[in-house]
Amino acid sequence: MPRVDKAHILLLVAACLGIFFVNLEAIYINIMEARNFITAREMLMDGNWIFTTINGEPRYQKPPLPTWMTAASAAVFGLKSLFALRLPAALMSLVLVLTFYKLNLGLSRERGFSLLSSLVLATSFYIIFSGRNGQWDIFTHSFMLVAIYQLHRLFSNPDHSWRYAVLGGLAFGASIMSKGPVSLYALWLPFMIAYGFSFGLATAKKRLGQILVFALIALVTGAWWYWYTYTYDQEAFAAITKRETANWTGYNVRPFYYYWSFFTQSGVWTLPAFVALLYPYLRKRVNDNKLYLFSWLWTMASVVLLSVIPEKKSRYLLPVLIPMAMNTAVYLDYLFRHFREITDWKEKFPVYLHFGLIALIGLVFPVGGFIFLGDDLSGKWVWFVLLSVCLFAIGVYLIKALRSKNIRLAFYLVVAFIVAIMCFGLPMAPALTVNEEFKSMAALNDWESETGLKAYEYDSFTPELVWAYGKPMTQLKYDDQLQLPDTSAFGILVHEENQEILETIFKDFDKEFIQRFDMNPKGREDRSHKPRLYRDLYLLSRK
Repeated sequence: MPRVDKAHILLLVAACLGIFFVNLEAIYINIMEARNFITAREMLMDGNWIFTTINGEPRYQKPPLPTWMTAASAAVFGLKSLFALRLPAALMSLVLVLTFYKLNLGLSRERGFSLLSSLVLATSFYIIFSGRNGQWDIFTHSFMLVAIYQLHRLFSNPDHSWRYAVLGGLAFGASIMSKGPVSLYALWLPFMIAYGFSFGLATAKKRLGQILVFALIALVTGAWWYWYTYTYDQEAFAAITKRETANWTGYNVRPFYYYWSFFTQSGVWTLPAFVALLYPYLRKRVNDNKLYLFSWLWTMASVVLLSVIPEKKSRYLLPVLIPMAMNTAVYLDYLFRHFREITDWKEKFPVYLHFGLIALIGLVFPVGGFIFLGDDLSGKWVWFVLLSVCLFAIGVYLIKALRSKNIRLAFYLVVAFIVAIMCFGLPMAPALTVNEEFKSMAALNDWESETGLKAYEYDSFTPELVWAYGKPMTQLKYDDQLQLPDTSAFGILVHEENQEILETIFKDFDKEFIQRFDMNPKGREDRSHKPRLYRDLYLLSRK
């Protein structure tokens, strides 16, 4: 196996630091993050490390490994630090990119191509989103890619094969402990299909002992938590499993073709990713036809297998972006080598369109950004100027690179374009999320302290609000059972859909509106303003 280029590793680490680690606190918490962070908080505050909870209730939908990592980070840096809570996901993104580099190096034996492929992966839109977000998808797929890399080493290198089996089994188990069998189905199985078809699995027969060790370690490390929670909290585990199973066929059901715009999830690489999928066009042009077949099959097998599942969400496409980065890199590598020789305008047009659009964005951003953001730039002018200078300069040099047909330089300028946005653009994110009526649910603690009364949710909780509140929020109605507190007065939080219950369920109470807690990033005039992100607090007193 070729030696890893240390300069490439340093470049990838630097790129990942600029993409995944800077300004981690810039974006507000979303619903998936809030659920995960609440579980991590209750691990630290209540000691629920095995029997995980959310708002004090069992939460066995997701295994606990990423939550353990997040809780550990929060224990070091503080529960109120968004950087600490999102840091483990960023670290897993770094693991993903570096492992991808090594896998590409083992498959292609070309360092330049491995760097190219890894940079495409690091700058793909949904990889960036997941790597900067406290969701568990990046954990399960990063661990699975480590397992895949160790399997490749086991198949291709007779030396240290037992070590590869042990490391691969541990990584496979860690993937299961991050989000169940999701990555097994969406990343590992497509890899095995593509690998077997492209390279063959003849060597696997010679290493049955190592494969059995791999499987045994993966089974034990991946399944023990499920066995333990089922054994010692069987009723809750069974109920949650039943709900989750029903979701696969009855929740967010989409048609088979729903994912077939999957290449757009690569963001800035959408057009090259699409061209790279045109196998009949590219197969005779690429430098390594077998590698191209493998990456194409791995990508398409992943999409097909995901399309079979009735429940579909855009974020489920994350595993597809991993092989697609390799597939896209095959096309870009072809352009690096041969673009100056291409004479057919139909081949050149997508290249000029792709890089030209990015150059145009960079050139118009200083004026367009100023017009669009306007007065909201108050206090953020330094960041705006820095971003404008960087994007404008990148736009100028992109035009020069295209004029000289230097696609390699154009590629690295696009990587710099993404890094500039992460470093200088994200601090301006609050300028895009202005809600003059914003009031955090954390302020409810002040009301409870001042009045000596407790506030209750009526029949449901919103994760973002519970996270801001800082502790479990008690519901009055649960499983169709309403239980009122014994006190003469208490607070109740109701959202828009439950306003009528004040006049029906609580008709024997005097009601006084206290205040609204609105945690929407944007105001009521914006279409994205969600009723679930605000609550009206009423004081109820028995007549």
